[in-house]
Amino acid sequence: MKRLTAVVALALAPLLVVAGLAWAAATDNMFPTSHTLGYCQTGMGHGAPCQTDNKDVYFYMDSGGENMLEAVDKQTVNNAIDGEYRPTDLAFHYDSTPVFSGSGETDIIYQEGSAGLPDSAAGMTWCDAAGGDVRDCDQQYIRIRGNGYYTYARVCHETGHAVGLQHGDIASPQLNKHTDTRLGCLLTPSDGHNALGANNRENINATY
Repeated sequence: MKRLTAVVALALAPLLVVAGLAWAAATDNMFPTSHTLGYCQTGMGHGAPCQTDNKDVYFYMDSGGENMLEAVDKQTVNNAIDGEYRPTDLAFHYDSTPVFSGSGETDIIYQEGSAGLPDSAAGMTWCDAAGGDVRDCDQQYIRIRGNGYYTYARVCHETGHAVGLQHGDIASPQLNKHTDTRLGCLLTPSDGHNALGANNRENINATY
C-alpha cells in the first residue's frame, strides 16, 4: 500500500524522495510526488491536490444559494461517481446531513459557480480543512461553472483531484498533461476524456 510506504516529508518542507513505482501504472500522479510539496495546503488556489483522509468518501451537493447544483448536474455527479470511482477501492457515500466544521467533516462538497475561478478554469478543487496527516484533507470543495460546464469528464477530473490525483506535469515521471491519454480524465482540459483510466485506478487502489 502506497499510503504505508511512501516517504512523507516533514511539514513545511519539500518532499525530496519518493518511493519508486511498485505497480504497473504509467506514472505516479498521486499526491505527493517528487514535483510537489510533501504536505497538504488549504485555501482556494493553493498547492497541489491533497489526498482524502480515508477510503470512505462522504460527499454532498445540495448546498443552497448561488452554489446549488441543478438536478441535471447532480445526476452528472452521481453518474461519474458510479461509473469511475465506485469500481475503485474507494467507497463513496452520499451525506444527507453534512458536517462543515470540527472532526469528521464531509469529505467533498460539490458546488456550481464561477466565484474565485480563474477565467481559464472550468472548475477547481481545494482543501478547506487539513486532515490529521500532512498529506490529507478533511474537507475539499469542488466548484465547476454552470451553463453546460458541469460535464461527466469535469466531475471525473475534479473528483480525481479531491482524492489526490494530479496533472501529468507534476507526476513522476512527468507526462504531457495536455496530450497523454494515459492520464484519462485527469488530462487538461478534461472534456472528451470521460474515463478515469487504468493509471489513475491503480494509483487510487495502491493508496487507499
